[in-house]
Amino acid sequence: MRSLFVCVSALAAVSCVEAFLAPMSVARTARSSSSLSMAYNKVFVAGGSSGVGREVVNQLVSKGKQVVAIVRREDALEELNAIEGVTAVMVDALDLKGVEGALDGCDAAITTLGGSSGENRVDYEGNRNVIESAGILGVTRVILVTSVGCGDSRGAISDQVYTSLEKALVAKTKAEKMLQKYYTNAFWTIIRPGGLQTAEGTGKAILTENKTIAGIIRRADVADVVVRALDNDGTHKKVFTAVDPSIPSSFGDASKAEAFPL
Repeated sequence: MRSLFVCVSALAAVSCVEAFLAPMSVARTARSSSSLSMAYNKVFVAGGSSGVGREVVNQLVSKGKQVVAIVRREDALEELNAIEGVTAVMVDALDLKGVEGALDGCDAAITTLGGSSGENRVDYEGNRNVIESAGILGVTRVILVTSVGCGDSRGAISDQVYTSLEKALVAKTKAEKMLQKYYTNAFWTIIRPGGLQTAEGTGKAILTENKTIAGIIRRADVADVVVRALDNDGTHKKVFTAVDPSIPSSFGDASKAEAFPL
């Protein structure tokens, strides 16, 4: 039986932690003691209708994974449901119960959510709903994709870049802190991509634990390192920067970054 899993109430993320302290059900803790090296075969993806999230969906399917993706657009719903191995569900990431319902039955969650919806920052509130739903359901493998400039990587980007992205970076940092502080028994991983490009992947991107590195990375390559990290137990409870040392960048020199073995 796995250890008790701490989940945070959506209404009071600090004061209500103890309300969710409970043993996981037998059905949700069926993994053996060798679970750290087990493959995760049914993966929930938030943000899978476009960008990095869509690339993640494609690469998960290429590796034989089953995918459940939440979307907000009819065209994305139709497009994703046409892919064998993908179940797309019309759910707003800001709807906690909707997210929880879609995540139920999956054994891992990947969220690439970003942006805003009215007064709400999906970067935090949407990611919070994914993280909280994982806690409620006992899904302990969570990968959160944020950005260079979050948390202790603030110094990797210039003041000008930080100012232009500040609202998003602050919201994403809040999501990171929630995951790290309250999910101590979960096998979480945080991946912070550098500047994003839309082009064919180079296959040369890396994860590094160096928080001073910035640089460039293509969306397909972010997805590649995310999907490779999924079943790699060495990435548990670690925060990484994702960059491509082969792409020259004015954001910083990533050519000397030490790659984490995937």
